[in-house]
Parts: sequence; C-alpha cells; structure tokens
Amino acid sequence: MSVDHYENFPVASVLCPPALRPAVVAIYHYARTADDIADEGMQTAAERLQQLHCYRRALEDTVAGRPPDQGPWPEVFTPLARAIQRHALPSQPLSDLLLAFERDVDNPAYATRAQLLEYCHLSANPVGRLLLHLYGVQDDLSLQQSDAICTALQLINFWQDFSRDHPKGRCYIPHEDALAHGLSTGALIRLSDTPASQAMVADLVRWARSLMLAGQPLALRLPGRAGWELRLVVQGGLRILDKIAAMHHRSLHRRPKLHAGDMALMLWRAARMSA
Repeated sequence: MSVDHYENFPVASVLCPPALRPAVVAIYHYARTADDIADEGMQTAAERLQQLHCYRRALEDTVAGRPPDQGPWPEVFTPLARAIQRHALPSQPLSDLLLAFERDVDNPAYATRAQLLEYCHLSANPVGRLLLHLYGVQDDLSLQQSDAICTALQLINFWQDFSRDHPKGRCYIPHEDALAHGLSTGALIRLSDTPASQAMVADLVRWARSLMLAGQPLALRLPGRAGWELRLVVQGGLRILDKIAAMHHRSLHRRPKLHAGDMALMLWRAARMSA
C-alpha cells in the first residue's frame, strides 16, 4: 500500500490475510484522513474542528447504515461502510479515534504520564482493538496486551518525532518527566540536546520499552500470519528505541528511521521471540 506519509510499520502487508486487507486499509484511511484534518494544511483551529465535526457526522451515518453526507471523503466512508457491514466493526473505537484527533487540534500539554496514557487510550489502542476484532480475538488478556503494544507504539512515535512536533509547538513529554530532570516542556521545544534532556529521553525510552515487552506475548499467541505481522510490528518499535539509544538519546533534533537494512535484523529477532 502506498501512502504519502512516512510510516514505521506496514499497512495491510503481505502477511495480512487477503480477506481482511480491504477492512484494514479502510480503517487506516479513516484514521489517517482524520489525523490529517487535525494536523495538516493551513486551516485555523476552528476550521479543523468544524471539519472534524462533519467527519463525525459522516461516521455516525455510516455506522447507522444511513447514506452519509460524505463531503470530500467518499474514498473513506464507502470502503469503511463495507468493512462495518461485512465484519460488524464496533463503533466505539472509531469514535474514540476522532476524539483524540479533536484534542490534537489545540496542541494540549500533558502534566503527567497518566494523562498521556489516557490520550493513547483514545489515539492508539482503538486501532489494535479493531484489528483484534477482525481476527476474532476478544479475550481480556489479549485486549490488555494489545493496548500495551499500541500505547508503546504511540509513545515510540512521539519519542521519534521530537524534531517534527516541537517546531509545531506540540510536545508530548509529560511535564512531570521534564521537571524530574530540571527541565520544562516549554524550554524543550527550543533547546538542543543536553545531558539533562538525554537522561530524560532515556527514561522515556525505558517506559515505552517496558510497555512493548509487556504486550509482546500477544504476538506469540496469535496464529499464522497475524502473529508474524504483530511480531514484526513489535520488533519495529523496539528497533526505533534501539536507534534512539544508539544516538545516546540525542533525539530532540535528530529523527531515527527504519531502513531496508533493518528488516533482516527485525526478522531474526521476530523468529527468536519468546514469552
């Protein structure tokens, strides 16, 4: 699948069962488009929120089985309607994603890790729960581990994207983490890497890694292609954390990326994963 945005992890890759690929792509385009409304272009905050309001109405109509006013998004809601009808997708995760994007419009600050986790509960965990629904996995342990993986991926994306987010005035570093290292989140947007910021990023990396490792047993339980794809997703996230560490956590202004050469290592590690 070709996308305009850099993505760490594949969408509807060859490992995804063909019967599920249209639904996975529909979910991805739904989330990606809403994210772009909240974040891309030159619209004012009020204009973004108005567009997201229209987007939510289209979602509500689609979920209810009514022909939605699709506005400029027929390529989003037509496939999504087919996916909802064919797979009985739950509506709450789709709605939660929109709530997260609505919050993003105002670039909120996060005082504590708990507040940032609550945001990840809306912005990341619904994607994992939708995919587990497609695979027919609904037990509590799997949902908890999926949430851990998805939250870890969201945090890893934040720690990877300091150099992209900070120029926009967006900072996902909890104030309590900055304060613990004698820093302020406002100053971090303007500061270069320092020993204090490196120590803070190291703490944030350890946090994300612990969540990923807590969730990774799910990848070993999922059968067939689903399990192997999730193994690679887990290893992709861990590889980004490795790269941040290899930079000695000097990542406020340098963005680590995955390259083709990383795939062989990720495959080897995926094959060697254990609970």
